[in-house]
Amino acid sequence: MTMVVYGVLMLWCAIVGLAMRPGVMEDQTPLRSSSSAANSSSYDYADALEKAILFLEGQRSGQLPSNQRVTWRADSALSDGKLQNLDLTGGYYDAGDNVKFGWPMSFTVTLLSWANIEYQTQKQTDQNLQSAIRWGTDFILKAHTSPTTLFTQIGDGNADHQCWERPEDMDTPRTLYKIDSSSPGTEAAAESAAALAAASIAFKKTDPAYSSTLLTHSKSLLDFADKYRGSYSLSCPFYCSYSGYQDELLWAASWLYKATGESQYLNYITSNQGWSHAVNEFSWDNKFIGAQTILTQEFYEGKNELGKFKSDAESFVCAVMPGSSSQQIKTTPGGLLYTRDSSNLQYTTSSTMVLFIFSKILSRNNVSGIQCGFSHFTAPQIRDFAKTQVDYILGKNPMSMSYMVGFGSNYPKKLHHRGSSIPSIKDQQGKVGCSDGMSNYYNSPNPNPNTHVGAIVGGPDSNDHFGDERSDYSHSEPTTYINAAFVGSVAALLAE
Repeated sequence: MTMVVYGVLMLWCAIVGLAMRPGVMEDQTPLRSSSSAANSSSYDYADALEKAILFLEGQRSGQLPSNQRVTWRADSALSDGKLQNLDLTGGYYDAGDNVKFGWPMSFTVTLLSWANIEYQTQKQTDQNLQSAIRWGTDFILKAHTSPTTLFTQIGDGNADHQCWERPEDMDTPRTLYKIDSSSPGTEAAAESAAALAAASIAFKKTDPAYSSTLLTHSKSLLDFADKYRGSYSLSCPFYCSYSGYQDELLWAASWLYKATGESQYLNYITSNQGWSHAVNEFSWDNKFIGAQTILTQEFYEGKNELGKFKSDAESFVCAVMPGSSSQQIKTTPGGLLYTRDSSNLQYTTSSTMVLFIFSKILSRNNVSGIQCGFSHFTAPQIRDFAKTQVDYILGKNPMSMSYMVGFGSNYPKKLHHRGSSIPSIKDQQGKVGCSDGMSNYYNSPNPNPNTHVGAIVGGPDSNDHFGDERSDYSHSEPTTYINAAFVGSVAALLAE
């Protein structure tokens, strides 16, 4: 998250009224080698995929492993939970800050797992992806301390966002926030359930015992989320729920049905299909299209009672495809899907991931395409448009700018990211305090000393312009969920 005055941020929320921030599908599609990908495009998608995953290592909290590849980072937040006799170390810092927000972290894990399920990668890449998933799931398991208790945030967001310091130097309060039966947060609990269910599928072959543990916790979390319903508000003003919790409940139930095939979850989905409605975005706040996409495949496998979800999924595609008579999300002059001017690439990457998976579902089931008013879109057309979004992010845009740090030669150099913008503790061991970090590094005109390879920033404005200013958090800050969705998108381009 970004350094903003609380009142201004809440006013922005009120104006926008939306997010401020930025059976199993068994037929995994194999990936081509990087050389064959290079023959079909000027971009090395295999390299982009590996870098997108690598970024997550730079976001790790806790004690780093011996095989840590992002070496400018070091151990941090090793006392999280200790005062309460809990071990809440690990997990991810969500963006350029030093807070662990459990709700978007779980969404990141769900997306990474979905990519791992849909697309078989080369062995080493697959191992790195599963390591990224496990770093998140291990934390979620720790945070789920009882059937009706889930710790959802570690760190005081307001204090943290007034500070500019490395996570290794962090001295702001590591306040614990939790939901329980008397203070529920259905969105956070249900998203954690979705993450663990999806991850249980990803680990089913490689680590069956771990997969079983994930599934047990997932079922418990969905029971908790559903029995004690209440909208999640603990992360406000940083992560506020605007879409309600019905989308997360459907999302979690869909993943649990995919993971188990148990009829109770299908019955839950069909009995609550009235919750589903057409949307035009996919984000940490709004998961309807995620559930609708999963259930579209189930419809084509003979579950006709899921027809509403298929129709709603098609409406999403119609809302984002250029040339559709019901298009709602417009593109910039350079062709980028543009939902809103607040970390827009989070919506672009997530929409693109859905488009790739939806086109794959159409092809898999020999469906000619979908009708959007007077326009008809085939699976290849949907896929081709999704590819333009990946290419735009990697450099095919009016500024010839790669919005992935370290990819190509022209990419953002002044990331809105504390750890990246302050010299590594391994190079400068003296403590960099809150105000020193602000005056010496946040306000510095120089490029960040640490290249946060793989980080995808919030992206350009509606006119395809990007200023590369550290203070411009809406455009210069990376997040884990932008990268997680991009992993699924670029993996699709490597698929045969």
